[in-house]
Amino acid sequence: MKPLTSYTTNLSSNQADALKTLLQARNYQFREVPYARFAAEKEKTNVVFYESGKLVVQGKGTQDFVEFVLEPEVLKQAKLGYESVLNPEILLPRLGVDESGKGDFFGPMCAAGVYMNESMIKAWKEAGVRNSKNIGSDKRIREWAEIIRKTPGCVSTVVPIGNEAYNRLFLKLRSVNAMLAWGHARVIENLMALQYQMKPMPVRAISDQFAATADTVNKALMRLGRSIELIQRHRAEEDLAVAAASILARNEFVTRLSNMEKQYGMVFPKGAGAIVDAAAKEFIGKHGVENLPKVAKMHFRTALRAQGLPEPPKVRWRR
Repeated sequence: MKPLTSYTTNLSSNQADALKTLLQARNYQFREVPYARFAAEKEKTNVVFYESGKLVVQGKGTQDFVEFVLEPEVLKQAKLGYESVLNPEILLPRLGVDESGKGDFFGPMCAAGVYMNESMIKAWKEAGVRNSKNIGSDKRIREWAEIIRKTPGCVSTVVPIGNEAYNRLFLKLRSVNAMLAWGHARVIENLMALQYQMKPMPVRAISDQFAATADTVNKALMRLGRSIELIQRHRAEEDLAVAAASILARNEFVTRLSNMEKQYGMVFPKGAGAIVDAAAKEFIGKHGVENLPKVAKMHFRTALRAQGLPEPPKVRWRR
């Protein structure tokens, strides 16, 4: 198995203080990193502890650092390499569901799902499969998507919602969460229709909990989807099946965005913000405002700004 080159965990304040002292004693070079309490590097290992409490270790020395420094001296427990012993449920056959594109003004929203069993875990871990949101390279996403699809026994599906369909659906449902629920439910239904290809049968489906309650997705489930237990939880992408689904969803999104760029002869930046605002105005100048719904999500404020229309007052979010 390839050595680990990236590792993420959460630390308490006391654990973070102990780690910082340890790094200082071992002559790590400290540096400034945005939103980090401290960051240090030495030889092949980079360590960053963020204000959020998240610790990220990267580099060729990651595995040795975690096994021989972090776990014995800071975490006081050995987990790396013992995941299946500590949590046997990670070996259970299951479905993972995730989506991509919901925060991007340009391009579709794509939901995806995969069936995973124990035999796939080693192959995907060796390839380094992890949550697509932590990967900045479209090329790497494409490579991993190919690995996932070609893994023996893997069953997958992708449900893209193109921009024109997305805008029609939003006008009907008036809620991004309702659209996500429909997308996740459609993915689970498609996968369960292929259950004859799955050996052994999945015991559950796992997805991120994006809405306040699990009922949002549960109510959207279709006939076959209601036949399997659905577990929704925060940070579900930590599960390998969900991470694999996130890669397939992101690959579909970036592929379709690239095709749009070729079709319209311009660059469509990802996400939202000033650069996206500028691209939206450029698109209208080249192709007309009537074509904007073909490439963009029209409920974003970006659509109003690009047309020079007034924005409604922002509503303060309340739990």
